[in-house]
Amino acid sequence: MNIQTIEFIRPIKKPAEPNAASSQRWKVEDVEVLFKLPFADLMFRAQQVHRENFDPNAVQLSTLLSIKTGGCSEDCGYCPQSAFHSTGVENRKMLEVGEVVKAAKAAQQSGAGRFCMGAAWREPSDADMLSVVEMVKAVHGLGMETCATLGMLNDKQTSQLRDAGLDYYNHNLDTSPEFYGDIISTRDYRDRLDTLERVRKAGMHVCSGGIVGMGENLAQRAGLIAQLANLDPYPESVPINNLVKVEGTPLAKIEDLDPLDFVRTIAVARITMPTARVRLSAGRQQMSDAIQALCFLAGANSIFYGEQLLTTGNPEVERDRALLDKLGMYPFAGKH
Repeated sequence: MNIQTIEFIRPIKKPAEPNAASSQRWKVEDVEVLFKLPFADLMFRAQQVHRENFDPNAVQLSTLLSIKTGGCSEDCGYCPQSAFHSTGVENRKMLEVGEVVKAAKAAQQSGAGRFCMGAAWREPSDADMLSVVEMVKAVHGLGMETCATLGMLNDKQTSQLRDAGLDYYNHNLDTSPEFYGDIISTRDYRDRLDTLERVRKAGMHVCSGGIVGMGENLAQRAGLIAQLANLDPYPESVPINNLVKVEGTPLAKIEDLDPLDFVRTIAVARITMPTARVRLSAGRQQMSDAIQALCFLAGANSIFYGEQLLTTGNPEVERDRALLDKLGMYPFAGKH
């Protein structure tokens, strides 16, 4: 693949590179420096990093299906599926394997290369795992990349998923350690890190990102990116979500994040995690085409594709196709 380099007549004054000998690749204050760069300089640097590692016009298309909706015992302040919040989301039983395969085939025919299965629970039971394993095997058999987000896992469960053919496991850090307690009280930050370590140990790829626009300050937003970038190795897939405010959740009235601050978050994620697929995730339905285009310019190269995420809306397939055509972008061909 030939990737063109951009000539620039004036060198950008870059923040200090992280010290490889340090226990942390990126200090929070160094990530903050990136966030505070002039917008044009930040975008240029992110685009440079992006072009060094990816085809700048290719985007990976993923489809997300809720295989078990509602009734979650966690109290995440952003989540309409929490049993702690009155949002009108029903507690539904897990889908049958045949329903999941049907949805996966439809996603594949629409151009999606990765199929993600999400369940609203704190952790899967042994009985739950039997069904999920069959779903993963079936979707893997279609030739699609497989991803699942099922809450916390133990070693036995990660081995089961790996053996079934799961390519990626999603477990978001959500926010920085310092802000985490303001959003969730039913699970420790360490619990999330432990699950990611088990996924790595089992030999699967990690999908982990977070949510911005939950009322965090700049240092806390930088703290999230630093946590992700300092994982060893950092995630292969990094979903960046813009909070979708749902009536009935504690964050329903929170002030909107400035769209350009969201673009900056994408750019900083790209710079600090050069080879990760940075995904535009929740919140895209509320974004203009112009903001999405800036996100792609900042280094985003993956989107959730389809009309529904877990319980919230997503841009229609036709709108996404029209946007990609307008930008001269195309689906990524291949795996990982």
